[in-house]
Amino acid sequence: MSTQHRAAVLGAPIAHSLSPVLHRAAYAELGLDDWSYGRFEVDEQALPGFIEGLDGSWAGLSLTMPLKRAVIPLLDGITDPAASVEAVNTVVLGEDGRRTGDNTDIPGMVAALRERGVEKVESAAILGAGATASSALAALSGICAGPVTAYVRSAARADEMRGWGERLGVDVRIADWAEAGRALTAPLVIATTPAGAADVLAGSVPERPGTLFDVLYEPWPTRLASAWADRGGAVVGGLDLLVHQAVLQVEQMTGRSPAPLAAMRKAGEEALAAR
Repeated sequence: MSTQHRAAVLGAPIAHSLSPVLHRAAYAELGLDDWSYGRFEVDEQALPGFIEGLDGSWAGLSLTMPLKRAVIPLLDGITDPAASVEAVNTVVLGEDGRRTGDNTDIPGMVAALRERGVEKVESAAILGAGATASSALAALSGICAGPVTAYVRSAARADEMRGWGERLGVDVRIADWAEAGRALTAPLVIATTPAGAADVLAGSVPERPGTLFDVLYEPWPTRLASAWADRGGAVVGGLDLLVHQAVLQVEQMTGRSPAPLAAMRKAGEEALAAR
């Protein structure tokens, strides 16, 4: 009799997560019939009890907001990428009971950009300063040779981004959100803002834009991404990030590599189209 293996995504809210679609598509493609992947609505208060209640059938967890920092004290160790941004989106549960946290958003961003031919840039711009922005800075630490300008709305956010820059070894310049139209002339622009926040910039896309990485996947395309593509610029979307970070999660949790990127992306596209 085969052993059942379980994994799931946790967060609050969680109903719209595409992670189950992506992971299940990978299991099907890899022939992992004894693997299941669920979703659970779990907030910070419920997280310790949930993790303590896991039995030996559990192989891993994907974490979304608001759990990426809350989980860290509950783990036996975290990887350098996770430590660099104090955020864990992946927990691998070892057969010995050890819980290891990782951050696959950072290498996921790098892989999504590499897939579109972006491996090195001279400078970059980040729109926004939330949790995703720190992961973007970590990704840029390996591919951006020069300064990264962060366009932010508040002095507190500016201080946070400066702090992340110092920690990650990135030359971060701060600019006010009111000047965000200027960001679009950078060779690489990473938009980490909530849905609708960057719509106002759609009219400011330059004649010959570089690459836009918009981390949203719903609604898609965003107004900014549409305007960018209309001008002939390269666009990397939130689904690209979601798929690439999920590929790394599948590989870590199942021990099978490579995970089936194409099948996972197709499943994600079909799920979004059906919404």
